[in-house]
Amino acid sequence: MRLGGVLVLGAVVFLSGCASGESGGGADDGLEVVNIGFIGPLSGGAAYYGRNVQRGVMMAADEIAEGGGFEVDGRMVRFEIVSLDDRYLPYETATAARRLLQQNQTPVILVPHAGGIRVVQEMNTREPKFLLAAYSSEPSILEAGNPLTLMLPPRFDGYQQPWVEIMMERFGKRLALLPTTTAYGKAWTEAVSVEWSRQGGTLGRDHGVDYNTTTDFTGAVSRALADEPDVLFIGGPSQPTALVIRAAREQGFEGGFIIMDQAKFMEMLTIVPMEALEGAIGVYPQETYPTPGAPLFAERYYERFGDDFQSPTSEVAINYQGIRLIAQAMHLAGTTTDPEAIRAHAGEAARTLPDEYRIFEMDGVTETGHLVRAVFSAHVVDGEFVALRIPAPTSAPSH
Repeated sequence: MRLGGVLVLGAVVFLSGCASGESGGGADDGLEVVNIGFIGPLSGGAAYYGRNVQRGVMMAADEIAEGGGFEVDGRMVRFEIVSLDDRYLPYETATAARRLLQQNQTPVILVPHAGGIRVVQEMNTREPKFLLAAYSSEPSILEAGNPLTLMLPPRFDGYQQPWVEIMMERFGKRLALLPTTTAYGKAWTEAVSVEWSRQGGTLGRDHGVDYNTTTDFTGAVSRALADEPDVLFIGGPSQPTALVIRAAREQGFEGGFIIMDQAKFMEMLTIVPMEALEGAIGVYPQETYPTPGAPLFAERYYERFGDDFQSPTSEVAINYQGIRLIAQAMHLAGTTTDPEAIRAHAGEAARTLPDEYRIFEMDGVTETGHLVRAVFSAHVVDGEFVALRIPAPTSAPSH
């Protein structure tokens, strides 16, 4: 992954994957350069998460350039990724988006957190218009009715019903809440709480803390365990989530964990052993995801970054596929600058993306802008990941 130089612009950090170029400009390799914006947390407590997203975006852009670009209306094009650090703060997301539009003329901007996405949705249908590639599973992103949003991951409201049913049957009906306190975490907490109550369970208090700034979770875990739960609902970035699990096990908790989809098992396993995750339920590990394209992607990932590099996560894979899909949509639309035409061809792009880039099986895009695909989650049973297919809580793709 090429990160190039680092230039501090006020409170925002600029990183470029290749040589700088204006959208639609030329490059030394003879390919037309189109700038794609990335705004996410590249510093602070969520930096690891943000850099995983960025890694997937950069990997796709680098592969496109190395392969000679892609064709758009008779021209060969490659992407330049222009990255800005918003530190997970929505007001900085808005500032960064304006900067990208003014300085880099980005027809597409990718944002990987719900708070920032909501802010950008208030901007992207006004001139200069741009396509918002949204990496968040928050359903309200689709409910906003923004015609220039393309939501890349599965929406999280498909997880609660099967997860709650499984955890109640295995562990019991008392749930304590210890999630992150971001807007995304609060939305997840509400969804889990409603479903837990709907299925006849008992809810403890909300002991949520900011996973991005908290370093010692001992006190928060102690307060949550005072509710005598059978199951803990937890989650935020992977590393602090693992610290919550460690603290819970050290304090004698033997129950299960419902882990919101931001945290990833393989990253948590670098901090806690598999035994600590026994009974946990969360998103399926990317490297062994049960689709034909997942192992092929993992092979290319390790070829690029080395066999000893960290395991690929869904942040890497979904955003890699998202950039590949956007390139295909531009090819089909015959334009790199018209976000409405690019969005209109996203569904066809999902269905026609070449097999080598189809990490997940995609069926199309809904009217509200959601990329529809098969979804699997994982339940840790006797030290093994057991796959559970999740039904899509959305309408069938319409185009």
